[in-house]
Formats: sequence, structure tokens, C-alpha cells
Amino acid sequence: MQSGSFPVILHGLVRYFPHLTSVDLALVGNGAIGALIDAGGTVVWCCLPRFDGDPVFGSLLAGESHPERAGIFAIELVGAVRIEQRYATDTPILVTRCYDKKGGGVEITDFCPRFEKDGILFTPTMLVRQVRPIGGRASIVVRVTPAAGYGCTRREHALGANHISYAGDQALRLTTNAPTEAIVDRSPFHIDRTLTFMFGLDEQSGDLTSVGASLLEQTEAHWRFWVRALAAPVEWRDAVVRAAITLELNVHERTGAIIASMTTSIPEAPNSGRNWDYRYCWPRDACFVVNALGRVGEIRTTERYLGFLLAQAESTNDARLSPMYAIDGGPIPPEQVAECLEGYRGMGPVRIGNKASEQQQNDIYGEAVLTAEPLFANSGAGSTGDQALFARLEPFGEHAARLHDVPDAGLWELRGAERVHSFSSLMCWVACDRLAKYAERLGLADRAEYWRLRAASIHDVIALRSWNQKLNAFTATMEGDSLDASLLLMPRLGFLEADDPRFVGTVAAIESQLKHGDFIYRYVERDDFGYPENAFLVCTFWYIEALAAMGGARREEARVLFEKVLGARNRHGLLAEDLDPRTLEQWGNFPQTYCMAGIIDCAVALAK
Repeated sequence: MQSGSFPVILHGLVRYFPHLTSVDLALVGNGAIGALIDAGGTVVWCCLPRFDGDPVFGSLLAGESHPERAGIFAIELVGAVRIEQRYATDTPILVTRCYDKKGGGVEITDFCPRFEKDGILFTPTMLVRQVRPIGGRASIVVRVTPAAGYGCTRREHALGANHISYAGDQALRLTTNAPTEAIVDRSPFHIDRTLTFMFGLDEQSGDLTSVGASLLEQTEAHWRFWVRALAAPVEWRDAVVRAAITLELNVHERTGAIIASMTTSIPEAPNSGRNWDYRYCWPRDACFVVNALGRVGEIRTTERYLGFLLAQAESTNDARLSPMYAIDGGPIPPEQVAECLEGYRGMGPVRIGNKASEQQQNDIYGEAVLTAEPLFANSGAGSTGDQALFARLEPFGEHAARLHDVPDAGLWELRGAERVHSFSSLMCWVACDRLAKYAERLGLADRAEYWRLRAASIHDVIALRSWNQKLNAFTATMEGDSLDASLLLMPRLGFLEADDPRFVGTVAAIESQLKHGDFIYRYVERDDFGYPENAFLVCTFWYIEALAAMGGARREEARVLFEKVLGARNRHGLLAEDLDPRTLEQWGNFPQTYCMAGIIDCAVALAK
């Protein structure tokens, strides 16, 4: 075995990983922070004090030269020859078991506390790592090297009686009942009892073994109670539950904002330069998340996120929305490069901030209105959609009606010339169409008619200007001749029936031009960075939904393809943004919320 490598049980096989070669990672979190842990039990990514903060542990993006300088939290069994890893059932609690050749072993349990406390959800800025012996005489080495300044600075440390403190703009603390001198010296020590490591902003007191056990028990109970309330389909139940938990981990508990992904700058394809910071709240992506969670009965997330979005809109003088927000509702930092990080597998640049925040993206008003749909599902008791909420949504419809044929950057956030994107126009139609429906359910006949007329007008414009007779398909832009996979959503959004000849023709055209192997590309035309190299996973989910809606033999095709996509998940059931259709290797930021939402959407569609 090479130095620094470790074996991992994968589907019954032992494989050796000398360094990170894929997003074979697990996510633990609690709505305050999230941490990515590799197959050997090392924390390789964790931003503090919040999702879009400075990575304290950032070795995921350090390349191979300076992983420790970028921050790492490793717990290693001396002489390890086998490692197993799994989530505890129906939780985001990760269990890693390490064994040496003499039968010695340790079990590492990683989690972030989350449970009801004094009537509120307790989500401290804290990662808890518990280690217990499970056989033989085991020794471990613990390496904790928190960084600052995006990998530019190693934090100075100071020893206390039962803790190590780390200096910085916000001081961090590792509280533990393990020998702190051995941690600082990185020297091995024998483990004969349960050890607890609590890392974060909060100071802990009391017997750490019992405190850690209590936090774990309450966190496990919380998640299993949350999962029991989900209306997950029997078929693909475990995949849906894992997707739902993962989505919930990307919801910032304090504000209700939903981030697109935990990471920045994992490239969409090797050395493509398509490296983006996704640690922010996109109204578009968040809409997919809340719609998917709503399909399995989780409505609290919708209510909290909609409150966040409306607060941001109403802080302007005309209820204008931005393409994305920081999780506290503030602006996105100007896009810049983190010079001290080489990038995922050395494939930089690592970007902080996202220049797409400066773009015009006209579809976001449709997604804002669509987000509220579960709240207007019933007009009677139990519905939280009322006239007050409807009135707050109407300004979004006014923006949509005004912008439905105005050029923008589109949902793919193209950095070149703006065009009138058909999907943006489609979502402007959605804004007006849903407002008409909400008004009907509230008995507001005049407002229903008002929005119905605007929706009909936009529908006519799209049907005329986005239809290409020669291609027999709707196109990416009005009067255009290229295709866009987002138009696979037309039946789901209610614009056309799935058996409409125009939609059938659009699906056929997309299959002809955007389908590579079994997977769908978002588009194939050249953009600012050349031609797309990998399939965009969410587009394949949209294709599966479209086939399911078309029925007959196409529905069976959808089931087969859905199983194939599920087979491309990593062993924890998680998906990144992109997929190499030849090797099924995942690329792009991880885990990607709208891909995890796609698992739920397709399972529900096919379960019907």
C-alpha cells in the first residue's frame, strides 16, 4: 500500500486511494454548517462560520501539493488495511469503521447536532466526531490543521486543559477528552475508550463522553422523526429519503435561504475552467428544492424560504429580485480567485463569489411565484396561502409580464451576448399563470382574469416565436435554431400536454442533438468556455420526467434510465452537477441540490 493511501470497501471490493480522485464524499451538517468527509474519514471541506464562509478545512481544493496547509481534520487508525463507511439509516450521521491486519479497529461517528431544544431547532456551529474502539488494541493519529484566508494561512493554536484553541477573525475551538499534546504533535496514541472531538465556535463543558452521546442520540432521533413524516414512495424509498435529507442540509436554518451546493469550483469537466462558486442562494435552484420537498410533504422549508425571498424583494423599492443572494440576504462578493488553492485535483481556478449575480435573468420571477404553489394547494382550512401572501406575490407577476420578451443571460447564465431565452419567457408565463390559479382558489375573480389574460398573451408569443418549423421543436431562444434541455419542463410546468405533437417533436429533437449515450446535455453550442464536455445531470432528470409523462413505452424507458442514473450516484447516494457519459464519473459542485431534487421528482413521477 502506498504511503498515505487507504483501502475502502466498495461493493465488496477493496480499492486503494493514494489521494482524492473522485467526489466519493459524504455530507454531514445541521443547517448551520456542512462538512464533506472522504472515504477514509477525513474532513476535506468545511466552511465556517456558515456555508459561504472561509473554508477552515479546504484540502478538497488544495490539489496534491499542500493539502494540510489548506486545512484538514484526519483521524487515522495506525496500520489500517480496511475501511468501511455508511450513513446511519435515515440520518446524515456518518459511520466509518477502520480495521488493522491484527483485528484492531475503531469506529468514527461524524455528525452536526440538530434537534429541538427549548422550543426551537438547536443547530450549533459545531462538528462532532466520536471515536470508539471496536476490537483489538488500536492506536490512532489525529491531525487537525484549520486554515484561514482560503488556504493562505495556518491558524496559530494554544493548548488548554481539554481543548485546543485556534486564532483567527473568529476563534475556533477543538474540545476533546483525547490527549491534546498528541494531537498537536501528531503522535499516535492508544484508544481504549470513547473519545469525543467537538470542533467549532462553541465552548463545551461537562463529561464529553456523555455530552457527545446525548447530542448524538437527540440528533439521530430528530432526523428519524423528520423522515417518518415524509410521504416517500415505496419504490426507491431509500434514494428519496437520502435526497430529501441532503436537500434539507443545504437549507440555512437561521434565514431559510437555500444554497445550490456546499462547494465552490469543482470543475464541470476536467481542466475546463468551468469552476463556479455555488455556495449561495439562487431563486431558481431553491424553487426546485422546495418543489421536490413539497412532493414528499415537507412544507416548512417552503414557508421559511419564501419568507426569505420576499424579504429580499421587499427591501427594494419595486420588489426586484437578484439572480442570487448570500445566505443572510446580502450581496454576493465580487468574483475573485483564491490564489492559495490549486483547485480540485489541481484543476483551478478556485473562485470566490459569482459574477452571474450581476446578470439579468428573467426567469427568476416565475420561480418565485411557483415556489408558493404548495401553499395554495387547498383553498380551505390547512392552506397557508392567503390574500396577503397573494398580494405580496403579484409584483413578481408584473415584472414577468414586462420581461417575457426581453433579452437576458438565461438559466445557464451565459456570459456572452444576451438573447431572448425561451425558458425565461416560459417562466414569465408561469408567474402569470400561477397567479391566476392562486386568485381563483382565493375567490378573487377580477385578479384571476387579470393574470389569465397576461398568461395567455405570453403563451401566444412563445408558441409563435420559439417554435421552429424546420426543426419541429421549440428552440433555446426566440427565432433561434438551437436546442435547450430546459424545454423538457414544458408539461411539468403546464405549458403543454406531454402528448402535444409540438412537445413530442421537441423531445425527438433533443434526443437527436443533446443526448449522448443515455444522458442529456443542457445545450451543445459553443459558449464562453468552448463546447460543454459532460452531461448536466438535472437535464437527464427532466428528460426522465418528460418520458414518464408521455406514457406507454416511453414510461418504461424512463424507469430504465432512472435506474441507470441512480447507479451513477456515489456510494452514499449523492450526486454532483455533471456526469461524464462515457465513464459515469461525477464532476461539478457537490452535492448539487437540483440533482438531488431530480431524484425525488422522478421517483414520484414514476411511482404514479
